[in-house]
Amino acid sequence: MNSENTQAQMRKGILEFCILSILTKGDAYPTEIIEKMKDAKLVVVEGTLYPLLTRLKNLGLLSYRWEESTTGPPRKYYKLTPVGKQFLKELETTWDDLVKAVNKITN
Repeated sequence: MNSENTQAQMRKGILEFCILSILTKGDAYPTEIIEKMKDAKLVVVEGTLYPLLTRLKNLGLLSYRWEESTTGPPRKYYKLTPVGKQFLKELETTWDDLVKAVNKITN
């Protein structure tokens, strides 16, 4: 049995939570988000990240601004909206409950 598909599905399930959590520390552009995810060993590619950012923006959880760059084209910086901050708090509670439940079963 190949566990790679299950592992990929588990990671996909927490990407939104991780993206929102990264943005609590300040505005970020997609390359920064990808780097922070890679640092945490959660590899995400642009083809996955951009649709997620667009969906989160369309849900009102994120907003963005354009900023000129000295090293290339303007960059789109994303930030949490007030609705996004509240949604993240709800996800944090859900995550904590889920971790406790899984730990109770697996330990």
